[in-house]
Amino acid sequence: MSNWLIYTIGFSAQILFSARLFIQWFLSEKNKRIITPSLFWKLSLLASFLLFVYGYLRDDFAIMLGQSLTYFIYVRNLHLQGEWQKSPWWFRGFLIIFPILIVIYGYNNGEFDIENLLHNAAIPNWLLWLGIIAQVLFTLRFVYQWIYSERKKVSHLPVGFWRLSALGAALIIVYAVYRKDPVLLIGHGGGLIIYIRNIFIGKNEASE
Repeated sequence: MSNWLIYTIGFSAQILFSARLFIQWFLSEKNKRIITPSLFWKLSLLASFLLFVYGYLRDDFAIMLGQSLTYFIYVRNLHLQGEWQKSPWWFRGFLIIFPILIVIYGYNNGEFDIENLLHNAAIPNWLLWLGIIAQVLFTLRFVYQWIYSERKKVSHLPVGFWRLSALGAALIIVYAVYRKDPVLLIGHGGGLIIYIRNIFIGKNEASE
């Protein structure tokens, strides 16, 4: 597959990720408190799928790992907001089963080479581990958010979510610089500003 098509998929994912952040940021600034609209999770779900495909096409295990861990958390948050139940049952089934079928199909047809993913000549071991640590840390924000939301029985983005986001994004930016990956660099560079801003909004909300 040509590089321009691969980068188109990656940038499309980052545009969707950026759109969800700008919508969330705009609503939070308007209401002077952290807002979590259902559109945030819908765009997250679509963008996550596209970025997983991008990671596979780039033989980038760190990207694939990060998206695999968050996909179903997005689904759960839509469920907590009551939006998931509004979709037709066949559409919900497709979203749940399709990623699993892709992995099974790829494995049985020899398309997934774990050895190649973990020993990519274009990614030194130290850089691979930096990317994995950054993606895991970035993913933990959604694990934290998921546990928080389950306890509160409402989908919400607490201040701790934005702190983990800022730290994870900073590490991913370092990874992107060494990896020479414009998709990650542009996407997380813009996101870092919003993460930091949401930290201040959350602090102001808590102090009121």
